[in-house]
Amino acid sequence: MRYLSTRDARRPPERLAFEAVLLAGLAPDGGLYVPESWPVLGPSALRALRGKSYAEIAVSVMTPFVGDAIEPAAFKRLVENAYRNFGHAAVAPLKQLQSNLWLLELFHGPTLAFKDYALQLVGPLFDHVLARRRERVTIIGATSGDTGSAAIEACRDRDAVDIFVLFPKDRVSEVQRRQMTTVPSANVHAIAIEGTFDDCQDLVKAMFADARFRARHNLSAVNSINWARVMAQVVYYVAAAVALGAPDRPVSFAVPTGNFGNVYAAHVARKMGLPISELVIGTNRNDILARFLNEGAMTIAGVEPSLSPSMDIQVSSNFERLYFELEARDGAKVAAAFKTFRSTGTLPASTEEWRHARELFSAHRVDDEETVTEIAMTYRMTGELLDPHSAIAVRSARAAGRDPQAAVVALATAHPAKFPEAVERATGIRPRLPMRMADLLDRPERMAVLPNELAAVEHFIAERARPAALPAGAAGG
Repeated sequence: MRYLSTRDARRPPERLAFEAVLLAGLAPDGGLYVPESWPVLGPSALRALRGKSYAEIAVSVMTPFVGDAIEPAAFKRLVENAYRNFGHAAVAPLKQLQSNLWLLELFHGPTLAFKDYALQLVGPLFDHVLARRRERVTIIGATSGDTGSAAIEACRDRDAVDIFVLFPKDRVSEVQRRQMTTVPSANVHAIAIEGTFDDCQDLVKAMFADARFRARHNLSAVNSINWARVMAQVVYYVAAAVALGAPDRPVSFAVPTGNFGNVYAAHVARKMGLPISELVIGTNRNDILARFLNEGAMTIAGVEPSLSPSMDIQVSSNFERLYFELEARDGAKVAAAFKTFRSTGTLPASTEEWRHARELFSAHRVDDEETVTEIAMTYRMTGELLDPHSAIAVRSARAAGRDPQAAVVALATAHPAKFPEAVERATGIRPRLPMRMADLLDRPERMAVLPNELAAVEHFIAERARPAALPAGAAGG
């Protein structure tokens, strides 16, 4: 398997192996990596996954993307270890809410959010590759809430990794913030930026675009611009669909979406051959994706705080991977379009491209009032407590309707205790954190607060990142 950058205008474009894509995260030209071709997961292969464990399904789904970069037995061990300590035996269990509506619980990892399902594997993948290369990396990430804590948990105490996570000051929940700021590991640095998530994301991209800074610190990324994140997220769509009868029964998914990475992983599963009838994008009031799909214009608006802060995003980075397909994989067109997007706030898209996107996805906007209503209604009807992001998924799932025969799966992307105020407002019940995190609100915090300025952030990182080469005798974590 080889990978291309979405902005590579050369003919032929550069083709990279999985190992290089894993460590790079973002391409030097500012593009995102995508596979040169899609592996095929046909009906017989899907049927063969029935009755398999989550880890076994994960190995089968991801191996074609890894290729020969990691020896098969070693990759199998890495995958098995990644999911060994999740809080549910099924790892990603399904719960039935109504006759044809299901909830896919993706909060049984160590930080109680769906990001764990990728990052608990990506961290060890970094270790494995870096130990062999005798290198260190400096991981830079931007988070709207959950990616940061999951990335920190995956990378803490690793000798081959320093991790710096940028998050918008006062725009994440207290639990989300403390999951990042109470980790005492010396290689972990939480940075509150005086701005929005989009500002944090822009700073990360600017650091990757600074060739000297990138090379000096051997920069890498673990948020969903890194292909390995997307690859690992494909697994739970396949696992859920197979459990519900795929390939002999179609399945639809409703995904709460901000940065487009999670729902894009579902699209990848569909490209591989998983029979998905409908992919419903659920947005909050920051509805750039819903506006594009429903009205035909992708235009940036101001970011508005909401009850679902992980979705308070206006620039959905992973949409570029889909746009690459809409533009027939023309890197020059993609590069020009996103330059225009950055300068004007509007992404060029023809009527034909818009119609193609509408064939692939539908979208539903859910505001705060509807979110609270859905939390209350689901609890009243089923006894299940939903966090605000999961409530948006369930609300959007109820709007699905392209195929009435398809089972509809809403993704529960975070534990309700991560957003207790919203859940209590809707139900009168304040959900509790699991016992292993019961003292989270009492742990001392450690973070830096920096202005939304590239020079300030680069200076902070340069003073704290360790050299890129591992010292003699180091094992890489």
